[in-house]
Amino acid sequence: MHVDLYEKWWIGLGVAMLLIFAGAIGTSGFAASIQVPQPEARIDPKTVTTEGPFVEPGLRELAPGKYEAYILAQASPWKFSPAEIRVPVGATVTFYITSADVQHGFDLYNTNINMMALPGQISKLTVTFDTPGEYPYVCHEYCGVGHQNMYGKIIVEP
Repeated sequence: MHVDLYEKWWIGLGVAMLLIFAGAIGTSGFAASIQVPQPEARIDPKTVTTEGPFVEPGLRELAPGKYEAYILAQASPWKFSPAEIRVPVGATVTFYITSADVQHGFDLYNTNINMMALPGQISKLTVTFDTPGEYPYVCHEYCGVGHQNMYGKIIVEP
């Protein structure tokens, strides 16, 4: 089968771009330690506020410098619980996030934490806070008329 030189050039360019993109994904996933959020567990959205770890959302210290943050997103009254979390510099925090009602998002500025809060699913990601300051978080998925009120912050104290 004869393939025109011009077509060979475009096929070669396409294959080269495919290899470059595959290399970029591999590099970001392994060398740069970028995590892809994945469901940690399932939870019944009807009982999320009455049973399990999200009954009292907030920060739990496991060991010095090691924490778990349980965050619950709710469309009525359009808020994250808790709206503020304080940790010391150098703290490693594992976030567990779920929703009691509709799809929400959780985007923590100046970090690689960006995940979905879905009813029935617990999402999990870990980050280490090496720089003091405020790290705001927002809902990045439209969830209703009070969507603009869904925000909070992590305060990293020196």
